[in-house]
Formats: sequence, C-alpha cells, structure tokens
Amino acid sequence: MKLRFTKMHGLGNDFIVIDRVTEKYDAVLGAGTEALRALAGRLCHRRFGIGADQLLLLESSGNADFAMRIFNADGSEVEMCGNGIRCVAAYIWKHQLSDKTMLSIDTKAGIIRPEKAGDMVRVDMGEPVLEGRMIPVNIDGPVKDHRMTALDREFCLTCVSMGNPHAVIVVDDVEGFDVCKYGPVIENDPLFPKRTNVEFIQAVSGSAIKMRVWERGSGETMACGTGASAAAVASHIRGLTGRKTVVTLPGGDLTIEWAGNNHVYMTGPAVSVFEGSIEV
Repeated sequence: MKLRFTKMHGLGNDFIVIDRVTEKYDAVLGAGTEALRALAGRLCHRRFGIGADQLLLLESSGNADFAMRIFNADGSEVEMCGNGIRCVAAYIWKHQLSDKTMLSIDTKAGIIRPEKAGDMVRVDMGEPVLEGRMIPVNIDGPVKDHRMTALDREFCLTCVSMGNPHAVIVVDDVEGFDVCKYGPVIENDPLFPKRTNVEFIQAVSGSAIKMRVWERGSGETMACGTGASAAAVASHIRGLTGRKTVVTLPGGDLTIEWAGNNHVYMTGPAVSVFEGSIEV
C-alpha cells in the first residue's frame, strides 16, 4: 500500500511526518513498535528511503489535543524532539486539524504545548531536570563540570534532561571541533544508561552561544531543539549567559528563554518541504 508523508524541517533538522489522525494506516503502522522501528530505519535512510533524521507520527490522544511518537533514523524510539514538535504543530495548523493557537501534544516526555508566534512556533518545553539519576546519568545530584575521558581527551560535562538526556560540553572552537569523532563515544559511555545526546557549545556573548550536536540515534544533525534548550540552561548554570539565549546552530538560530517560572521556552521556524507517497 502507499503511505503518504510530508517532509519537513526545523533549521535543517529534517523529518518524515506521517498523519495517523486523518489517514488510517493500521495495516502498516498498527503492527507494534518493532514494525515501526524497522519502518523508521527504512524511510529515514538517505540512500534507499526518503531520507530524514527522524520519523514523526501524528496520532490521536485521549489526554491532549494530539499525540506524537518519534523514531530516530536508527529505529530507536525517543521521548521528545523540539524541532520535531514545532513541525508537527505547523502541520496541524496547515492542514486545519485544529483552530487553537496553542496546542497540547502528548509525548513520552509528557504533554508539550506549542503555540503560534507570528511565522514562528514557540514551545513550552517544560522544566529542565538537573538531578543526575533522573536525567538519567549514573551520578547522584546535579551534574555540573563532571570530568570524563573520551578517547584521547578529557571533557567537563553539564547534564540536563529536557524530557530526554543531554550532556553539554564547552569547547574553544565549536566549528573546528571533531563532533563525529567524540560524539558517538560520549553518547554510548556507560555513564549514560539510556545513552545521551551531546551538545558542544562555544560562548559568543552573555546572550548567545554557538552549538553543534551529536544526536542519540541520528548522528550529527543541523539542529536540535531539546539540545538547544539544554545547552541554554547549562550555559546559564555555568555563568556564560543570562536566562535568554540565542543559540546558533549550523541550520540557523533558536531563541531559548529559561523563564522565572522555571519553564524553558523555545522559539524557531518549521518548514514544509514537500509531500509525497511511498510504497510500503
């Protein structure tokens, strides 16, 4: 059968969005998580499939306006994706599935609330988690400037969960840093029981950082919304920036605010690239 999809991206972090609200694909997508893992690996492959960092499933929900499931290019299912939820929200509005300016979307990280912000999407990412065991990291208490060795280098990690785990590392020259060498080693270190996303950041000013990201299960991507949120929190904890930070990624800028109510708000674009169908 043919599976309809929409290709979208947030700052170059690209997605295959499949609508299970208006389209009935139970014969293909209702066969359980293992089938979805295999489908994600096939569709996200950049040589033999459509090509994407992640597969996003828009679904109905009994707890919120909609639900979203997220599968990485390697087939692993993850809790949350900041760029992805902006794209799903933009898809909902474009296809007139809701007339609400603020949506509630159920994810494995809880209910997330994206809202319209002009031609951008602003997302309440919730409260950052700083307790090591809850991120999870195999360390008690907050994880700030924790020293670890990966290959031939020592790094200082500040760890944050934005519904998924992140390890944030300050480097002197983020553009020249070998993300693909060190990222997968840190991702899979035994310190992280569920693996981790890894953000390499460089302070530009008291209100701006540059960032590159190694995403758990996807490799280096052009942007990561939860990663930018975690990086902004970590840079503030370390005294590098204030509570509102512009995070510059290879794909563009996100504005992150760690507000007084302890919630993190992310604002950025969501773009539809094309629609199509594929035989599955």
